[in-house]
Amino acid sequence: MKELRKEPTDTAYTLSHLDALESEAVHIFREVAGELERPVLLFSGGKDSIVMLHLARKAFAPAAPPFPLLHVDTGHNFPEVLGYRDRTVLEYGLRLHIASVQEFIDDGRLRERPDGTRNPLQTLPLLDAIERHRFDAVFGGGRRDEEKARAKERVFSLRDEFGAWDPRRQRPELWQLYNGRHSPGEHVRVFPLSNWTELDVWQYIAREKIELPAIYFAHRREVFARDGMWLAPGAWGGPRTGERVERRLVRYRTVGDMSCTGAVESEAATVEQVIAEIAASRLTERGATRADDKLSEAAMEDRKREGYF
Repeated sequence: MKELRKEPTDTAYTLSHLDALESEAVHIFREVAGELERPVLLFSGGKDSIVMLHLARKAFAPAAPPFPLLHVDTGHNFPEVLGYRDRTVLEYGLRLHIASVQEFIDDGRLRERPDGTRNPLQTLPLLDAIERHRFDAVFGGGRRDEEKARAKERVFSLRDEFGAWDPRRQRPELWQLYNGRHSPGEHVRVFPLSNWTELDVWQYIAREKIELPAIYFAHRREVFARDGMWLAPGAWGGPRTGERVERRLVRYRTVGDMSCTGAVESEAATVEQVIAEIAASRLTERGATRADDKLSEAAMEDRKREGYF
């Protein structure tokens, strides 16, 4: 009997969840480039901004992304991350603007906090850079799974002339239709990774073979314990009297200012091991490792209302 030819099934054309997330992010980048005049992409050398840049390069290949990068440098960043940032900019021939917190402290526009933490001081340099370069759209790597205030964000987040966020002014985004209209002086924060989780980010990094700073993988490092976290000693002021420096096997789940970003004890030295570790975790990366989010119950939301991401 003649064998019947099998017709292709619908599963042959099914997108994976990573394909769907990638497609959505690429669409967002292209939508902003077509709708707004002067976008900029926040790039710190952290994993979320690295994935954002990878997606932006895909969105406009073979051309380079049609917008520059911006880094708000606290002056207390991890050397490994700054080195990665500079190598990436050089390798791909990108334009990088740096807004320096240290410059604002030196000229008196900002004052050091008693605890040495500079993450809350990033708002003024960020808003100054946006105004000075007339950026009307700012891409950020915020994800809704990170923190409850970020869960309230739209993909296109309207900010007023002072950079402030008002959840009551956010617009509906049905059927992936995004509204970037804004009045003079206002701008839009855009979050292409809104619907991603930490696990999605790492699975995408594995699939795309994206290089990351070594700080994200297990390594031996001098740290000291404070408020339930392992912080790295540095020029920012740690450790205090009585805080003992130890050498431990750690890695970082998220990277920000050294004064408020904690390491986690880990043996995960490869992307696959990190994925397995995250899949078993019951704490978000910011909840486990960011002291600046523990300043108050609504610390992130308060900073967002002031103009922070």
